Amino acid sequence: MTLSDAHPRGTAPALEEFEEAARGLAGVVEHTPTEYSQHLSDLLGVPVHLKLENLQRTGSFKVRGATHRLSRLSAEERARGVVAASAGNHAQGVALAAQQLGIPATIYMPLGVPVPKLLATKGYGAEVVLEGATVDVGLRRAAEHAERTGAVLIHPFDHRDIIVGQGTLGLEILDDIEGVETILLGIGGGGLIAGVAAAAKAKAAAEGRRIRVIGVQSENAAPFPVSLAAGEPVTIETKPTIADGILVSRPGDETFALIRDLVDEVVTVTDDDIARALLVLLERAKVVVEPAGAVGVAAILAGKVRAAGPTVAVLSGGNIDPLLLQRVVAHGLAASGRYMTIRVPLPDRPGQLARVSELLAEAGANVIEVLHTRHGQGLQISEVILQISVETRGEEHKRLTLQILRDAGFRPEILPE
Repeated sequence: MTLSDAHPRGTAPALEEFEEAARGLAGVVEHTPTEYSQHLSDLLGVPVHLKLENLQRTGSFKVRGATHRLSRLSAEERARGVVAASAGNHAQGVALAAQQLGIPATIYMPLGVPVPKLLATKGYGAEVVLEGATVDVGLRRAAEHAERTGAVLIHPFDHRDIIVGQGTLGLEILDDIEGVETILLGIGGGGLIAGVAAAAKAKAAAEGRRIRVIGVQSENAAPFPVSLAAGEPVTIETKPTIADGILVSRPGDETFALIRDLVDEVVTVTDDDIARALLVLLERAKVVVEPAGAVGVAAILAGKVRAAGPTVAVLSGGNIDPLLLQRVVAHGLAASGRYMTIRVPLPDRPGQLARVSELLAEAGANVIEVLHTRHGQGLQISEVILQISVETRGEEHKRLTLQILRDAGFRPEILPE
């Protein structure tokens, strides 16, 4: 009997289980670096460090749990192969672990999966099936595949071995940051935060101290606050979010029990908050992170986190489609008051475009793009529309720019990004 077999479902894994898993993962997963952030420390009022799990093999923490789970399969189970469903990171983790252990793997991925995640999963040798618009559809298909073929279903979060594997990240945080008191992590299904909370709190308790663990969800996909209030897992109707890696409609049964008992607080952030966080991480920390991996930083920037000693925000993944990154950066600039596109109706006579340009130059706004057209809904015959994108220095400068145009008799309207 192994250590994790000795504990019934729903109980927190012991520190020894995480230490055993860490030994098994040594040489397979990376001990990712942790870097100090002066900018975030100044904002929060306590030392803030970033755990760069975006630099992990396959680009996310998922390889930890997947490798630990697959390594514990019997020879007979390995021969039957494995099947999983994922929007990308769990897929890559399972595919790499299966490749290293010589296990056939089939992965169900949604039709809209980012191309880099799709290509990477195929590159690790897995058979990929594209089906459905969400991971929930893929999970149903994967379960049907397992029943039909006998393959072992590797759930993305709701399994003890997955949780224990992810929790090895918590041991690294305590090894690397002396006196850490708060850990911030994103929550999808809850495998990462359940594992990290159990591992970090067990290790801290052995050292005679306590740690706070705060979970962060996208407000468009936040089943945990509702479920915690209800005292049981609740299925919610999600909305689209840029943080597709944590887009889950229902907590896992195993993860919910651990999060209920071990996580101190769960907060939510908006897509605008996440976009700002990605921009800050690019500009200040020089790191590329996917939206789901930046929600801890988003919570700091949005003022959702109370300062409590040395803090670590986990950047859980870095697998972002370059095209999405381009859109998110533009959105982040707009959300930070540093970019806007305005629509200005103009009289159709010479000199109006030049006048608007002069006023923008007076305001110190940098023109990025201009569209001047006579075609637009609601236009009078004597009117044209000027649509102009400008770079500004923040919300105050943005308001000043608009006021200068209004004072000159123009009627600028900000267009959504």
